[in-house]
Amino acid sequence: MTIKNNISEIERAIGHPSCRLIAVSKTQPLAKIREAYDAGHRLFGENKVQEMIDKHAALPPDIEWHLIGHLQTNKVKYIAPFVSLIHSVDSDKLLTEINKQGAKINRIIPCLIQVHIAREETKFGTDESTIFQWLTDGLFEKLPFVQVVGLMGMASNTSDHDQIRHEFQTLRQLFERLKLQNTSSRLIMKELSMGMSSDYPLAVQEGSTMIRVGTAIFGERDYPAETKI
Repeated sequence: MTIKNNISEIERAIGHPSCRLIAVSKTQPLAKIREAYDAGHRLFGENKVQEMIDKHAALPPDIEWHLIGHLQTNKVKYIAPFVSLIHSVDSDKLLTEINKQGAKINRIIPCLIQVHIAREETKFGTDESTIFQWLTDGLFEKLPFVQVVGLMGMASNTSDHDQIRHEFQTLRQLFERLKLQNTSSRLIMKELSMGMSSDYPLAVQEGSTMIRVGTAIFGERDYPAETKI
């Protein structure tokens, strides 16, 4: 199967116009990303800031780059000018830094709040009570260069589909509550980023608007030595 065919298969499996496919291109060579691009795909997700910077410079300018991995505050400045969406905002400190870097370049940066829904403690994300506390404190109104457009979550790495479905349902329920109870114009519940290669069919059933798929598109990954910035 070619990358083009893999993308077509996944899009057919999604079967819902409101759910978009983010092709997770982390550690993939430029040739494979170009193959996906030539097949008409434009949304790509990266985990590492340096890798995203290098690929952004080397590939066509109409690609939408999504940062889906954990983001350190000291690296926000490198992607602020071009990132289409940051999926992994998990602290008020990071929100504040994104706002600071957005202000420097007069750009409102779209973000998702990453919520911890998995049983694994190693996964990143904030919790429901913290988000509602941010609303109560008026945090989002203090950040004019940040626009939160939804939530992101990663389910547990398990073969138990009932557990995965429950975790996705938990995130969707929070998404709906925030839609109803939110009073901030800086927080709009439009995107629900959940689902990866192993569990995206469940995520789509539970209301995902963005699935993040890498292996099912590009095949197994190589892991080159990391370049530091």
